[in-house]
Amino acid sequence: MGMTTPPRTLAEALRARDDESLAGLLRARPDLLSPVPNDITQLATRAGTRASVVRALEHLDRFALQTAEALAVAPDPASYATLLALLTGDGQDDGAQRDDAGATIRDAAPGALATLREQALVWGEDDRLRLVRTARELLAPSPQHPSPTGLGPTVAEATAGMSPGRLQEILAAAGLPATHDPVSAVTALAALFTDRTRMGELLDTAPMEALAVLDRLVWGPPYGEVTPNPTPPVKWLRDRGLLLPVSTRTVVLPREAALHLRAGRAHRVPEPLPPAVAAAATRDPQAVDSAAAGQAYLAVSTVEELLTSWNAGGPAMLRAGGLSVRELKRTASVLDVSEPIAAFWLELAYAAGLLASDGEADERYAPTPAYDDWTELPAQERWVRLATAWLAATRTAGLVGGQDAKGRALSALGPELDRSAAPEVRHRILALLASLDPGTAPDPETLLARLRWERPLRGSSTSAGDTTDLRSRIALWTLNESELLGITGRGALSSQSRALLESGPAEAAALLAPLIPESLDHVLLQADLTAVAPGPLERPLADTLSVLADVESKGGATVYRFTPGSVRRALDAGQSAADLHAFLAAHSRTPVPQPLSYLIDDVARRHGHLRIGAASAYVRCDDEAVLGEILADKRSATLRLRRLAPTALAAQIDPASLLEGLREMGYAPAAESAEGDVLITRAGTRRTPPRTPPVPVPEGPPLPDGTLLGAAVRAIRAGDTAATVVRKDASQAPAAPAGSLPRTTSAETLATVQAAAMTGSAIWIGYVNADGAASQRVIAPVRVEGGFVTAYDHTADEIRTYPLHRVTGVAELADSEDA
Repeated sequence: MGMTTPPRTLAEALRARDDESLAGLLRARPDLLSPVPNDITQLATRAGTRASVVRALEHLDRFALQTAEALAVAPDPASYATLLALLTGDGQDDGAQRDDAGATIRDAAPGALATLREQALVWGEDDRLRLVRTARELLAPSPQHPSPTGLGPTVAEATAGMSPGRLQEILAAAGLPATHDPVSAVTALAALFTDRTRMGELLDTAPMEALAVLDRLVWGPPYGEVTPNPTPPVKWLRDRGLLLPVSTRTVVLPREAALHLRAGRAHRVPEPLPPAVAAAATRDPQAVDSAAAGQAYLAVSTVEELLTSWNAGGPAMLRAGGLSVRELKRTASVLDVSEPIAAFWLELAYAAGLLASDGEADERYAPTPAYDDWTELPAQERWVRLATAWLAATRTAGLVGGQDAKGRALSALGPELDRSAAPEVRHRILALLASLDPGTAPDPETLLARLRWERPLRGSSTSAGDTTDLRSRIALWTLNESELLGITGRGALSSQSRALLESGPAEAAALLAPLIPESLDHVLLQADLTAVAPGPLERPLADTLSVLADVESKGGATVYRFTPGSVRRALDAGQSAADLHAFLAAHSRTPVPQPLSYLIDDVARRHGHLRIGAASAYVRCDDEAVLGEILADKRSATLRLRRLAPTALAAQIDPASLLEGLREMGYAPAAESAEGDVLITRAGTRRTPPRTPPVPVPEGPPLPDGTLLGAAVRAIRAGDTAATVVRKDASQAPAAPAGSLPRTTSAETLATVQAAAMTGSAIWIGYVNADGAASQRVIAPVRVEGGFVTAYDHTADEIRTYPLHRVTGVAELADSEDA
């Protein structure tokens, strides 16, 4: 679809593109597809809207953006040579180093311009390049919005509204002949500033102080404040137009003069090439994989420990959502980590769908049914689930503890932690790590510099409560979190994580499996009532031991401590003293210490000696002396007990509070049912209803696939044909307004449609749907009967049936040679 004449508008430029190029535009700017434009004109209009242009500019790398900025300060239209001169300079200050930089820029400029063209930010041939008007307004300099280039307005813009007499005074002071009108005066002054020889001669006569003033303004900002009685250097510059007034107290360095002082360059430091990511350290790849695997197993264990501690029901949800500061501190204490790291594990479990609120009146957090399925998976597959959820999650744990726009604290599991940029930044960070040699840990500063080059306008965030450079903060959080999660080991990307990114979860799990330590079926019992687990324990052993003993310390080996309370917990769960003795004997590589056996027997002997039931509550015991001792104890006053019988006491509080109160007094009571049976308390019974993981908040419209792109391009082409097609006999009828529907009588409509159905030709129709919305369509009728026409609709790319009474009119399409 080539054009014989240069395009006059963006729509004409887009219409001249082939289908592949249009698809490339829609792929690069998916917001243009929502909804699919009716035709090319609508596509061009949408591509020039402010919101769409801002989004497109935000996705440019630094050099493509610098190229757009150069076009924003160039004449409109500008030639490619003019653009290149603004990027490389005019060669007046070239040295060997500048020559090399200029060559690099000349090599990179075609690619940057091609990117701008592909995204419809620039259109036109190389001799008439045009930046779309919205982008020029966003990037061009103004007092309200200074240009990123640091350049000010042109001489013509800065002198608009200046009196003719003042213009003539400037010409005279600059040594230029007088002119007869303001337009020629402005032209003469601009010509002086763009003539290197004459401009150099003028500056040679300037005082040194005046040159110092220019040096401060040349790279921006170009505006300065002056007093009513300026200093002689400033007055010298103002008299010759090198500083032009913006207001009574503000002057500006005109663009042409600044470009002379810059040797023609729009940017002080053009950056045609992305900065390289430097290596901070190089490590043995096998050591990296082992370190990452150990951390991966620790991550799985930490999430499991967190949710196991919430088996009986976790903390309550705040009214505004999320976890209170006190509960976050308590969770950090349980996991023996800092509060920010505890927030990360909470958010990770939530993103993986293992943790949610139960939705009840007194809403609390608890593990989900998916957690039970997750615990049954091998360790490597559990880690893959966590890593995959982390990569896709938009929830950003690093924000916990910060404030939103209203000054409210952002809480863990709260509603304000989604940042749509997080998944992209995580994937990009890991992709850059994957581009390094195996075992190479990157230098964080160079990594951040690379991110800023790739998305220079995406650094600051408009989200509530965020400060600037959100992407850099997310990048630093990503480096820390990937180390915690075992994505990296000792700062370098592991082989299993590289496989997760490139080959998928199955390959990553297969590589991780041999590196995870095997689970042990034994512990080492010690005489100080502790047990040492020299490695990860098998699940049944770990579950039973976590009930029978308390974790005292974690690390390479986990230390458990047996206490009267922990033994009573095991007895409450339905174990007998004989069961506990047999369990320890079967799983200990050392003899069971005598103090531990005594502890179990002593707690078991007293366990259940007291029985508590509902009266409101009662206590019964066969030993009358024990009940007498309880009544005599001053600490029992709050329990409000009274004797009902020699072996029974009644209380005015509920059974659970009575049970807890007697335990605090040092007794080992057991709860019983209405039938008198001991109630067995088992952990792990509280689960939320089935919950789906939180859906990531998209950053924008989803990326279209090939099928959608192909259908969209066909629909746009068909709509454009309907809007721009030439109809037969157009010379015999008055010209219809652009975009109006064709009008024919019912008889003419029926005859034309029947003829098209017999010949298999396409026609152009106007159609009004049931909602009253009018549209133009190109259809190929297949069958006409019963007041309906069945046709292939080229606009919608599908077979449709239309009532003839809703067709406003028809027209035959002109032959291709007529078009």
